[in-house]
Amino acid sequence: MNKMKWRAKSSKNTIAALLAVVLASGLPVVAAPVAQPSAAQLAPRSIFILPANPKEGCDPFFPASLRPYESAVPSGAHGDLTELRLNGVSGPPNHRLVIINNVTFGAGDDAEVRTSQGRVRIHCLKITGTSVMIEANGQPQELRYGDKP
Repeated sequence: MNKMKWRAKSSKNTIAALLAVVLASGLPVVAAPVAQPSAAQLAPRSIFILPANPKEGCDPFFPASLRPYESAVPSGAHGDLTELRLNGVSGPPNHRLVIINNVTFGAGDDAEVRTSQGRVRIHCLKITGTSVMIEANGQPQELRYGDKP
């Protein structure tokens, strides 16, 4: 009998403690305002710039790799602009998309497309219903849907 009273009293105390924790967690806590860190206290951001040659740096994980220098070479200098083709136009008038040499562009997009002479970097300037104005290798050019090579 004595053991039963102890268990009942113990469970009442446990329930009371849990109830106090639950009620206390729901109440708003008044605290002092947290000060914002100053610019001097913020951690510096790391910036990685691809090196153009081995003297400027290397890949830390593959120091003998030539891969970082390949992407630093201007890629648009080798492509043939006469091979650029507008393959399709889609989307509503307020958000048109075009496909140029199997790469999808929206107005303002930049990407590289493949040609038989190499890659060409394209910036999509303006899209209309049947044509697109682009800038490729620094030269503005208009491509029309259905134009043959």
